[in-house]
Amino acid sequence: MIDDEQPGDDGQVHLRLYVAGQTPKSLAAIANLKRLCEEHLAGRYTIEVVDLQVTPQLAAGDQIVAVPTLIRRLPPPLRRVIGDLSNAERVLVGLDMRPRLSTP
Repeated sequence: MIDDEQPGDDGQVHLRLYVAGQTPKSLAAIANLKRLCEEHLAGRYTIEVVDLQVTPQLAAGDQIVAVPTLIRRLPPPLRRVIGDLSNAERVLVGLDMRPRLSTP
């Protein structure tokens, strides 16, 4: 992902999830995020998982102070949610993600 990317009219949501290794909380956050995205953003999202045990230098760029932390990078502005992402409503509100409408 490049910081100077401009979101188009395609409705794509770019997410970056920071975790620390393969802990139960990290694994739960990954699974919860994938489920949430499939339910509410099917076909309109990309997820980048950053393991801070492998690449700790990436934490400074997004000012990560706790893990797991999810950041919505596109569309702007940046939004973040900290935790295992088990509360779907909190994640949707926190990231200002709009689920696809099924019927009017």
